[in-house]
Amino acid sequence: MKVTSHHFREQSQQALLDERLQRALAKARGGFVDKRRAALDELPEFEQLRTAAKAIKQHSLANLGEYLLHFEQQVEASGGNVHWAVDAAEACNLVVELCRDAGAHSVTKGKTMVGEEIGINESLESAALQVVETDLGEYIIQLAEEPPSHIIAPAVHKTRDQIAELFQSHHLGKGFTRPLATVPDIVDEARQVLRDKFLAADIGITGANMLIAETGSTVLVTNEGNGDLTASLPRVHIVIASIEKVVPTLEDATVLLRLLARSATGQAITSYTSFFTGPKRSDDQNGPEQFHVVLVDNGRSEMLGNVYREMLHCIRCGACLNHCPVYGAVGGHAYGWVYPGPMGAVLTPLMVGLGEGHVLADASSLCGRCEEVCPMSIPLPALLREHRLQSQQDGLASPLARVMLAMWAAIARRPRLYHWLVEGKSRLLHRLAGTAGSLHHVPLAGSWLASRDLPAPQGGSFVLAWQRRRKHQDKA
Repeated sequence: MKVTSHHFREQSQQALLDERLQRALAKARGGFVDKRRAALDELPEFEQLRTAAKAIKQHSLANLGEYLLHFEQQVEASGGNVHWAVDAAEACNLVVELCRDAGAHSVTKGKTMVGEEIGINESLESAALQVVETDLGEYIIQLAEEPPSHIIAPAVHKTRDQIAELFQSHHLGKGFTRPLATVPDIVDEARQVLRDKFLAADIGITGANMLIAETGSTVLVTNEGNGDLTASLPRVHIVIASIEKVVPTLEDATVLLRLLARSATGQAITSYTSFFTGPKRSDDQNGPEQFHVVLVDNGRSEMLGNVYREMLHCIRCGACLNHCPVYGAVGGHAYGWVYPGPMGAVLTPLMVGLGEGHVLADASSLCGRCEEVCPMSIPLPALLREHRLQSQQDGLASPLARVMLAMWAAIARRPRLYHWLVEGKSRLLHRLAGTAGSLHHVPLAGSWLASRDLPAPQGGSFVLAWQRRRKHQDKA
């Protein structure tokens, strides 16, 4: 996927003007937020689970090498194979070679964000393999030739009418002519189309929500059952997973599972929680003949040793996206790569380079809502500020931003000058506001005031008010 994160501002403007996108985002946002709140209201031990989950991830990452090797041993003991990939290119080459070794022609693929990250579809298609997405959202955007706009709801930016139009244009030659007036109609048609794809596939590719070192199992959560069909019907099952997904035990996995669904979709548990452990045994009636796990690093080892380490705690629930005012306004495509929203604004610069992704650090109001709702308590605002600092130090920020920050730093180092200017500015803004009590136009704040008014300061600065109060208390 081509990276266009440096065009975030322009892409955001386009998104804000897209009426159908705005309707789709408004509908989805409320549903996710309300369902999560209801799910957590039924879970009084949420904070305790949160603390336990964070401890599990901290322990797993502190002993990452040990648990990954144990996972590999257990996979091999169950008859499977583990392959290690340093970067996206190596991961894609490994998967393509596995497909060639199996003499494969067709591939069914479950939803996998790591697969999107490494560009696995493009690599498979370049190798003359037919790839069909089996997650409904992923299938929709495959037909639309678009990237996902949300990490758990890839087609959240599409309205029902748009999906119906896509199906009618792509399925017409398959004998489908009925109008798709309802969501069940759309789902039923997709099910009929995909059924033959499941049965014909030589290779099934899935992601993994977790890897369990204790048993060598991969864990996959879905609501459609497509993951089970993708994993069990083809001759070969390939799991693509990033290295930070490993946890020590089954019990540890259950802690994370209790948080994942509630934070993502507001469910107590997803419809399907599947554990895959090796290929089929001699007495199994179904299942793959081969089982492969491709472990992808792609910059995570470097992340493990720097200030962004806590991003490896992320369980990809999407809660930060659902509660982010910026994502809620512009959607996922504006971010210009695989991972959108607050978590994407942190991850993208780390994976594609600060030069390409630094602008995303400014795609946030730093309101803190993302950290508040994150089930792993990842300090996303602090990490975004770290990106801003690094961008400034590397000279990547705009010339105007660098000048303004330099002026601010110079003033902030001089308290008397700072307080004098704050007081003067407060009085000036108060006069400009007049009887209206708010301002519509302020120099250097045109974009910010395009959709909101600025309340006029009242009563001078906080520091001055504090000083007056302290003098009054001393006299008393």
